[in-house]
Amino acid sequence: MVRPSIDSIVRTDMSAERRRANRDSAPPPHDRGLPRTIARWMLGAFLLFTGIGHLTFARASFVAQVPAWLPLPVDVVVLASGVVEIALGLALLLWGRQRVLIGWATAAFFVAIFPGNIEQFVSGTDAFGLDTDLSRGIRLLFQPLLVVWALWSTGAWRAWRARGTRIAGDDPRGF
Repeated sequence: MVRPSIDSIVRTDMSAERRRANRDSAPPPHDRGLPRTIARWMLGAFLLFTGIGHLTFARASFVAQVPAWLPLPVDVVVLASGVVEIALGLALLLWGRQRVLIGWATAAFFVAIFPGNIEQFVSGTDAFGLDTDLSRGIRLLFQPLLVVWALWSTGAWRAWRARGTRIAGDDPRGF
């Protein structure tokens, strides 16, 4: 009887592990739909455009939204948020394999900048054509929709919900 060598066992285990990793990193079938992909690309383009606006043509309008209570220079906040929006936009457009993580990061970003929208409403600051309390109030209602858009278009919400339906230890990523 021929016994397998340790090297052949290790190689076989590594090959199986590689196959498992490729299978597990592939997007689940429910997240590959064209509507989700188009929505993710649209959100990425929106964030990219808005981030560029932070750094260039719409900078003054974004300065108007920075809460007065924030203990940072207004310009730093506007520039930093613009860079983050550009990074998130590019990630949504180009980094599909990590879209669930990017979806959560994008949703968290939308939650983090919500105080700026509240500040604009409370202080009555005119920016982006929002020159009435009604228009600024309506704008506030759109922020939760952006969070939902980020979570749905990346499959982040579905991945979070699906983690409870798997048997513990079934998925090496911990979902």
